[in-house]
Amino acid sequence: MRFLVTFFLCLAPRVAFLDAPEVWQFGFQDPATPIAQGIQDFHNDVCFFMVVILTFVLWMLGRTIWHFDAIKNPVPSKIIHGTVLELAWTVTPSFILMIIAVPSFALLYSMDEITDPAVTLKVIGHQWYWTYEYSDYSTADDQSIIFDSYMVAEDDLELGQLRLLEVDNRVVLPVKTHVRVLITAADVLHSWAIPSLGVKCDAVPGRLNQTSIFLNREGVFYGQCSELCGANHGFMPIVVEGVDLEDYISWISNKIEEI
Repeated sequence: MRFLVTFFLCLAPRVAFLDAPEVWQFGFQDPATPIAQGIQDFHNDVCFFMVVILTFVLWMLGRTIWHFDAIKNPVPSKIIHGTVLELAWTVTPSFILMIIAVPSFALLYSMDEITDPAVTLKVIGHQWYWTYEYSDYSTADDQSIIFDSYMVAEDDLELGQLRLLEVDNRVVLPVKTHVRVLITAADVLHSWAIPSLGVKCDAVPGRLNQTSIFLNREGVFYGQCSELCGANHGFMPIVVEGVDLEDYISWISNKIEEI
């Protein structure tokens, strides 16, 4: 019986998401938000034009080398004017740039769009850790869900945890929910970046930056500070855990009881 259960589990379809960097990784992490999906789709579309242009340029270089060889053609033709050619190589790139610009601007505007958020997360960068605050659930000015998030030292890692990426306190956010993230810093420049969420926002002292997140699926998403902020810049990772709404409410309730 145990053999049959194991056999059918192996046959069952499984979905594995790449939400953390891997050794020798080439490419994006799996998207978990509409913005991340849009960024990757736009990247793929631009790569199509890049391949077409690269192929054409290499063909032109090869054709030029072949037909203007000194042995085969010791007296090359002298082209003084080429009005049609000049128009073609001016209009065609402009047309291609216009095609690329339309989805580019649409993506940029969608990244700045803030839908009425159900959850607000405040992020403060320090040398060298992050502080998170859930101010929506404050009962008083001095009572709110706030905690620091430090990197787990290599000696303290448990089996399955990622080196230089695991933290002691994860950010927990609900899926299928509009989340507003307010980001600042207490000392120097930092940057709150999570590739699989398509988020990269600078944390500037004295300034409050804003971005939004809409998680499409559950998972654990890893990021790092992406602004050189000092000697331990590489030791302040970011971990966001996406959970369903019921688990999020339970987590919030436990945090409120700890206040």
